[in-house]
Amino acid sequence: MNSTEVTLGIDIGGTNTLFGLVDQEGNCHLRGKIPTEADKPADEMFKRLFVKFRDTTSEFSQSFTIKGVGVGAPNANHYTGKIENPPNLSWKSIDLVELINNHINLPVAVTNDANAAALGELMFGNAKDMQNFIEITLGTGLGSGIVVNGELVYGHDGFAGEMGHVIIERNGRLCGCGRHGCLEAYVSATGITRTVKELLSSSDKPSLLRNIPIDRLDSKKIYDAALANDELAREAFETTGRLLGETLANAVAYFSPEAIFLFGGLAAAGDYIFKPVKEHMEANLLHIFKNKVKILPSGLPMGEAAILGAGALIWHQLSA
Repeated sequence: MNSTEVTLGIDIGGTNTLFGLVDQEGNCHLRGKIPTEADKPADEMFKRLFVKFRDTTSEFSQSFTIKGVGVGAPNANHYTGKIENPPNLSWKSIDLVELINNHINLPVAVTNDANAAALGELMFGNAKDMQNFIEITLGTGLGSGIVVNGELVYGHDGFAGEMGHVIIERNGRLCGCGRHGCLEAYVSATGITRTVKELLSSSDKPSLLRNIPIDRLDSKKIYDAALANDELAREAFETTGRLLGETLANAVAYFSPEAIFLFGGLAAAGDYIFKPVKEHMEANLLHIFKNKVKILPSGLPMGEAAILGAGALIWHQLSA
């Protein structure tokens, strides 16, 4: 009986940890998840993960040959194989490779979730024929993965590509990283919500959003208001898109990408975010780059993207 070669993709989040088997064509098999329980030791989470993994796959063990394990996790370092002081996890510094090899003796590759998404885009998404692009993940925060000449940019210490933490407003909003004025504090699901709250308090414009308790405002409600032609909601998207577009114009000068992909919940707003990003990026580009860089949606399916990215990470390493 022929078995399908796959990698095991694992995505570690603050709330849930996802896993699945990923073949070389980008098909995701036998997905599962467990609660991360981030306040407990990491080794306990991996014990539960591999119990669930074996329960999920035992019936199909002859159908697949697992070649390696890829892990996407916050603050995961590709060079060291460690997670170092991750946000939303109580683990401080842990050796992911060692913990995983305690349960399965295979090659392991790790990186942060945005880098994994970029490799997923390269292998399975809309960047299949590209060698130079940037992946921007727009969720609770803003992550980025930068691919140059077909390779992910890690830098000398494994932490390159943190575009969410470039300063766009000196002494601006407090960011989750502890500094002030980071892009992430303005351009993310959390960021646009903060923008709306500021607009509601600084203007007397009528808005559907005034009917929502301030602590229940979120990016989905802002998008729904924009769809209903709410002027204040549309202003918030315009501001968010402008700040991202201006920042991307600087990134283009560094990396000259063929395309920039937007992925995640905020990117689902479509033209409300894509149009101002493209307009303000073009307006601020150095002349030699104008009309050369595409702003595109990700080709990764939302429900499988994290697993596909982690699976692509180890496929990429195995094929190097």
